[in-house]
Amino acid sequence: MISNRWIERRRSSWDRLRSLLGAVEAQGIRSLPSDELREMALLYRQVASDLSALRQERSARSLEVELNQLLGQAHGVIYSRRKTGLPDLWRFFAEEYPRLFRKLLPFTLTSLMLFLAGAVTGSLLTLVRPQFERQFLGPAMLRTIEHHQMWTESVNSMAPQASSAIMTNNLAVTFTVFAAGLTAGLGTLYMIAWNGVLLGVIATACHQAQMSLKLWSFVAAHGSLELPAIIIAGGAGLRLAYGLLFPGLYSRRHSLALAGSESVRLLSGVVPMLVVAGTLEGFLSPSAAPVWIKFSAAALLFSLLLLWWSSGSGAVVQDAESTPV
Repeated sequence: MISNRWIERRRSSWDRLRSLLGAVEAQGIRSLPSDELREMALLYRQVASDLSALRQERSARSLEVELNQLLGQAHGVIYSRRKTGLPDLWRFFAEEYPRLFRKLLPFTLTSLMLFLAGAVTGSLLTLVRPQFERQFLGPAMLRTIEHHQMWTESVNSMAPQASSAIMTNNLAVTFTVFAAGLTAGLGTLYMIAWNGVLLGVIATACHQAQMSLKLWSFVAAHGSLELPAIIIAGGAGLRLAYGLLFPGLYSRRHSLALAGSESVRLLSGVVPMLVVAGTLEGFLSPSAAPVWIKFSAAALLFSLLLLWWSSGSGAVVQDAESTPV
């Protein structure tokens, strides 16, 4: 039986949807920020569920008619076709993405701390247990390090093909790190920590072989984009896991839908980063270019990243998390 308390509790969602539809009618759908558009879609599903419940109650016919009309109006807005063009993509990357990045920064910082913890752990284990280094890196890589050679020297002879393969591999790694968030975050945590350990072991092994400059001059240019991309992918995976594990006032399905929307958009920002990183790793990083050029490129690219992440005017618009299910 539908109680007055249930109706009052749900009415705030109906009124919010009605308010958003009024804004669309007055100013057009392009006037709504993307967060409010997603909120409208979530409210649409919630109101549809409420209508289904009201249809089981004969005494709620007037409310049923009211919600039917509301859903009909919302359906025409939500499912209207809208083409995404270059101006929309530019607006997303120039304005919306930096705000989203800052909003989800706690997840990215958690990923960064885990990566650094893994790097420190790998470095310490390499220093105190040489056997760990041999087991972790394998005999082939250890032989190249012992001979003061970089295992990446063959990349130069096949730069175009290598660049394409590197891009594909990096995209696969980052998307796997993100998708592993569906394992309640365990897969994401493991992969971020493992990548940190790998970097720590290699860096320490190269330092002991007096190859630090060779290593970091190779890593610097593409690593200034590739490493942040992997860490951001970890943050996106953790956001996905958080929505799965801690739905709060939402149903778990709606919480996961919201988390999925935010985390996929966060992940989308790493795609152009990885394209540039793959190009640099195939051409500049293994080249005989002066070390100062490689480090200067790294400093410039990372500075541009920081500038991008800090741009985007205005505060983050309150999204659907303000509307309980």
